[in-house]
Amino acid sequence: MPGAALVVGAGDALGGAIAERFAVGGFHAVPSRRKTAPLEALAESIRAGGGAATPIACDARDEDAVIAMFDRIEADIGPVEVAVFNAGAWHNAPIADMTARIYRQVWDTAAFAGFLVGREAGRRMAGRGSGTILFTGATASLRGGAGFAAFAGAKFALRALAQSMARELGPMGIHVAHIVVDGRIDSEAVRERFADEIAALGDDAMLGPAAIAETFWTVHAQPRDAWTFETEVRPWTERW
Repeated sequence: MPGAALVVGAGDALGGAIAERFAVGGFHAVPSRRKTAPLEALAESIRAGGGAATPIACDARDEDAVIAMFDRIEADIGPVEVAVFNAGAWHNAPIADMTARIYRQVWDTAAFAGFLVGREAGRRMAGRGSGTILFTGATASLRGGAGFAAFAGAKFALRALAQSMARELGPMGIHVAHIVVDGRIDSEAVRERFADEIAALGDDAMLGPAAIAETFWTVHAQPRDAWTFETEVRPWTERW
């Protein structure tokens, strides 16, 4: 039975590319997000390329739903050997205009959901003594910019969660890593929003989803005597 690679937050850009890359690597890809329709299209694309994929719609903020998803994968598909948490909740607003509802929503999506997915993956992998858990970070994981109080707060928390899990689960044979994506990820929405800047700088001013996904694969494939906890990817135009 092939091992499963769960990708939570599998959209039409980075998450989808990660699912595709792990399918190419021989895993049964399990792309997940709240909406079913985009997942079906992604799964069909993976299958058309010769890979195996089973989409599962899930609200990663719901503890019972996350537990049920892991139980279903392990019962019907195979052991979750890779779990990627890629759910995003980008939000920009002045602190004076930030509502409690929005702050909690961003926190739940980008931080609390990461805890639920990471915990359930760790629980199952610990019994087998192996596995990879990868968290997608951002510029806001390292520094809080003006207007990004909610997003930075959540991404800082996700990074701290990943650090704690890496130190606890590493000795059990589980590789936990945090990958900072510092820059704009190429997608239709980004091209529409930043059309003028992209036209001035060129396409390589953005991060290609497939190129980022290759970094996720590379970190997963590292031998245990040379594990990375954190790495960063950015285009040449990004100031860091």
